[in-house]
Amino acid sequence: MKIALIGYGKMGHMIEEIARDRGHEIVSIIDVNNINDFDSPAFASADVAIEFTNPTAAYDNYKRAFAHNVKVVSGSTGWMQDHKADVERLCNEEGQTLFWASNFSIGVAIFSAVNRYLAKIMNKFPQYDVQMEEVHHVHKLDAPSGTAITLAEEIIDNLDRKDKWVKGFQHAADGTESGSNDVAADELPIASIRRDEVPGIHSISYDSDADKITITHDAHSRKGFALGAVLAAEYTQNHHGLLTTSDLFQF
Repeated sequence: MKIALIGYGKMGHMIEEIARDRGHEIVSIIDVNNINDFDSPAFASADVAIEFTNPTAAYDNYKRAFAHNVKVVSGSTGWMQDHKADVERLCNEEGQTLFWASNFSIGVAIFSAVNRYLAKIMNKFPQYDVQMEEVHHVHKLDAPSGTAITLAEEIIDNLDRKDKWVKGFQHAADGTESGSNDVAADELPIASIRRDEVPGIHSISYDSDADKITITHDAHSRKGFALGAVLAAEYTQNHHGLLTTSDLFQF
């Protein structure tokens, strides 16, 4: 199929390589220096655009793509707080298509299913308190990560004793530290660590006086994310509306 790329950083380059290897054609590449190419015939010819940019640019990129009725697959995080309702309206009422996920990795999809199942089990054992930690490279702008927020919301949906997630201990890219995991009983703290070039580590721990249970997903590289994004584009070509990994990976 014909794919447009929005954002041409490390992820964009890796997605390009995988998409070409899978037989797809890259018809347009848009980055910060050629935003006007959204209005080009090449971009409008795309079956799907794959978007990996940043929290401040993502929403406007969706609207630019939708203006040409181009479907979008996006892994950008940090935009939902301000724009979730409008994106839902565009997809559910105006016929646009967005496949959004905080993480496209197949391994993270499996980890997410395990996370939901474990939370259901632990709902019966209140002696275990739950915490989460995410570790990412120093270039990541948002904290907690979108993946951590998704995992935390899954826990809250299945664990009656937690009502909301909050920022816990924070270790910033410049080495400064702030925050604490000592929070109210109904809050789930997410610790965020920015270190080196770590692709992404997410750990969830249930701790009691007797023992501790921890599950972890540790990404070796961005390749799993890029492959998942291309698989999502292949799925999106023949599906419509507001889509996510639970549609693509039905565990």
